[in-house]
Amino acid sequence: MDHDPDVDLRQLRAFLAVADELHFGRAAERLHVAQPALSQQIRRTERALGVDLFVRTSRSVALTAAGRVLHGRARSLVEQVRRDLDETVRVGRGEAGRLDLGFVVSALPLGPIERVQAFRARYPSVRVELTEGYSSTLLARIVRGELDLAVVRDADPDPAVRLLPFRTEAFLAAVPRDHRLAGRPAIRGTELVDDPFVFFPAAAGSLATERNLAPVTAGGRRPVVVQEATTWATVLHLVGAGLGVTVLPESAALAAPDTVALLPLRGSEHRSELSWAMRADDDREILRNFVDADRAGDAGSPTRAQ
Repeated sequence: MDHDPDVDLRQLRAFLAVADELHFGRAAERLHVAQPALSQQIRRTERALGVDLFVRTSRSVALTAAGRVLHGRARSLVEQVRRDLDETVRVGRGEAGRLDLGFVVSALPLGPIERVQAFRARYPSVRVELTEGYSSTLLARIVRGELDLAVVRDADPDPAVRLLPFRTEAFLAAVPRDHRLAGRPAIRGTELVDDPFVFFPAAAGSLATERNLAPVTAGGRRPVVVQEATTWATVLHLVGAGLGVTVLPESAALAAPDTVALLPLRGSEHRSELSWAMRADDDREILRNFVDADRAGDAGSPTRAQ
């Protein structure tokens, strides 16, 4: 007949104390309990298991064969439970577990990976997995629960997503070195409206598209995008090859080749906004710990490429 013993952690600790000391008095002192209470607890354990664990005489206490088996295993059981409970507490406090973090590549010069490194140093038991992508695709993955957190740029609003400020930066114009405006110290974005544009596809996000183009469309006209590319590095190389011009955030311009001239935009107050994005209903401590660690940091400003 199968036996399903009901033995808890306290009973195992009491058994270990008696098995180690082979003396009920010393074991009771070790556990800070009365000796009669300890004796009763051992009896309850024996009844639950259906076997005797100790041979008791008026002068000695010895382990039975069953007691010796339990003695060999109980300590590892207690230690494993302690480790499991400790991990549970650390996960609940955001000090252990896994964090799936996404980022837009253009944000890299502004320090998110350095923040990951600082977080890993502070919480070494948290495993951080990194994924790159468009803001729109990263946001969709957050909503689906595939990512916990992401650095996104000029994100379209979504009631399912909470955005916390990360960085803001200005836009620059990028033109070929032999462009008619390349030698100017600064230009107005509207001066590029008749030029062919190299740009991201619309799938990258409507707000990101409109905010990037805002300095150019300020006069009411819209440029024609003749070539699309999926990374700013590709966009810049296509601009350098003479396929068109573009407007991009300052940090994205750090990848510009020598064939590209970067120009400040005069009279434009438009800014690109980078945010930490997470699910609106996700209040786990691990996310709070990461965002708080970032706020406590001091990421430096990128150096503009010439």
